[in-house]
Amino acid sequence: VFPRPGPITTRLAVSIDPPAPGFLGRTVRFASTSLTFEVRRNKPELISPATPTPRELKPLSDIDDQAGLRYLIPVIQFHRRNPKMGDINPASVIREALAKLLVFYYPLAGRIKEGPGRKLTVDCTGEGVLFIEAEADVTLEQFGKTLHPPFPCMEKLICDVPGSNSVIGSPLVQIQVTHLLCGGFIFTSRIYHTVSDGTGMAQFLMALGEMARGAVTPSVLPVWKRELLCARDPPLVTFPHPEYDDVGKTGDNIMTINEMADKSFFFGPIEMAALRRFVPEHLKSCTTFEVLTACLWRCRTIALELSPEKDTRLMFFVNARGKFNPPIPIGYYGNCIVLPCVVARAKDICNKPLGFALELVMKAKSRVNEEYVRSTADLMAVKGRPHYKTDSTYIVSNLTRVALNKVNFGWGEAIYAGLPKDDQDIPGVFSDYMPSVNDNGESGIIVIIGLPIPTMEKFVKELKIMLH
Repeated sequence: VFPRPGPITTRLAVSIDPPAPGFLGRTVRFASTSLTFEVRRNKPELISPATPTPRELKPLSDIDDQAGLRYLIPVIQFHRRNPKMGDINPASVIREALAKLLVFYYPLAGRIKEGPGRKLTVDCTGEGVLFIEAEADVTLEQFGKTLHPPFPCMEKLICDVPGSNSVIGSPLVQIQVTHLLCGGFIFTSRIYHTVSDGTGMAQFLMALGEMARGAVTPSVLPVWKRELLCARDPPLVTFPHPEYDDVGKTGDNIMTINEMADKSFFFGPIEMAALRRFVPEHLKSCTTFEVLTACLWRCRTIALELSPEKDTRLMFFVNARGKFNPPIPIGYYGNCIVLPCVVARAKDICNKPLGFALELVMKAKSRVNEEYVRSTADLMAVKGRPHYKTDSTYIVSNLTRVALNKVNFGWGEAIYAGLPKDDQDIPGVFSDYMPSVNDNGESGIIVIIGLPIPTMEKFVKELKIMLH
């Protein structure tokens, strides 16, 4: 298994300074470090499909089995108590629904094998997925008026059984349901990225909610068809893919200092209007994602104080389902994502107007079409499924449209759903965009940023300049 780059020694979610008034007071969210609680876990269980399922081997696609996707995606969902559900145990409801759903998603109850050329295949053994029921001596209210990552005590809320963190031979889905003192509960799930992207994961969790509410079949039936995204014969790489170029080890990919700050930043209508003041006339058609990504890349690059001539890289995941003709079938839950990359010198990102970075983002995004995806799949086959490069890199994942917050197990939709914190294994490289609501009830985007504490201070300062 391709290892994700090394760990850091300590991670802190700390308040470096009180948030400044004005835009930044609305925007930055400092996690409380004082909240601690105990969690009592029941013994881990394996939940198998409710009825017998086919025993077969299902190869993953060449987009699925690239080295950079061989890890678990963690998602956390907070659910309030629902008086209408009385004393019904949500863990029992979800456990039963999971067994029924796995009849449809039976590959997820199997185990991954690695073959020649590091090619991955799912062995549909029906062994099941990991499930833990737990209790925590904390209430939802103690997490704050509005829920924003990073969340405290995450290691107690996530199903993490020793020996289950290798993509080869481990349960592909890992779930924990934690009961809270207030009658609400926290649902956390981890799914191996090799079998599903964010859209596919949301599809699975939405279906789990439907089954928990009494559905006999999911409203969207799962589609495997991984052969749709396998390399051509012979493979033909038709695009440059700097995201996989070997740039050598510069040491910039892992921030190994002892103290990191994880913070979430809220961008609502007021913040986005402030950022759009910097958009030049010929780029006014840019999307919220494009202008926000350009802004964060610029502020982060300035804060890192890189050498002016150094190349800095921006990558972002693009859901390519809508780029195919004929289209990728509805219900396809495998990876249908690519990671276009733009490269620019640090001095250009820092010193030129925002429009410079914004135009690079827009052009990279516009390049993604069916041929780009096929070129990526072919590159995987030709180059042995390389890991995307993280040196001097900022990677953005937009989860605002996958609707994780719409998952409903019968207690109502989640009041927060998304990633719980910055990536532990590659700290400070990833940012995830998720739908959220601020203290004023405004809808917007929450972004998790992880940086060393001194760098975070500079980042906040630069962001404040752009928002005022």
